Amino acid sequence: MDETQTLSSELDEIDSIVARHKGHHGELLSILEETQLCNDGKFLSEEALNRVALQTHVPLSRIYNVVTFFSFFNLKPQGKHTITVCRGTACHTKGSKALLDDLGLVLGCSKELQEGDAFFTTRDNHFTISTVACFGQCALAPVVAVDGVIHSNITTSKLQKIVRKLSGGRVKS
Repeated sequence: MDETQTLSSELDEIDSIVARHKGHHGELLSILEETQLCNDGKFLSEEALNRVALQTHVPLSRIYNVVTFFSFFNLKPQGKHTITVCRGTACHTKGSKALLDDLGLVLGCSKELQEGDAFFTTRDNHFTISTVACFGQCALAPVVAVDGVIHSNITTSKLQKIVRKLSGGRVKS
């Protein structure tokens, strides 16, 4: 399937999603959540946002406000796996910065981390790395979420083991 056919298929799917949620409480959030899952990159493209605005009659500026307010919406393509490191006070004091630095070394992304990127995707699109201000799991610090699953009392060796498993052994410790 070429890029034009893929986009056309995604737009048709968005139309179907809008029709399914039309008139339901919280329809915009539901539509945006499902739309984000329509493509392999798990993000809301400009074309998708425009289509949602057109089909829902909600101004694009309002949709953009919603998408940028909620952290679970993505405006950039995501990797196959997501790793989110908590940078809250408890996690920081228990070593989350070192975990983030070590993750950068393991995935070959140290430069991006040193430049202060709190969100980036590896060149091979296998991992998206991000940070969060707090997961609210302070007693379990440091905390890292991998593909939405919280891992507590995480160490560099535990994190490396998880990354190695997700990468199919391609990543070396």
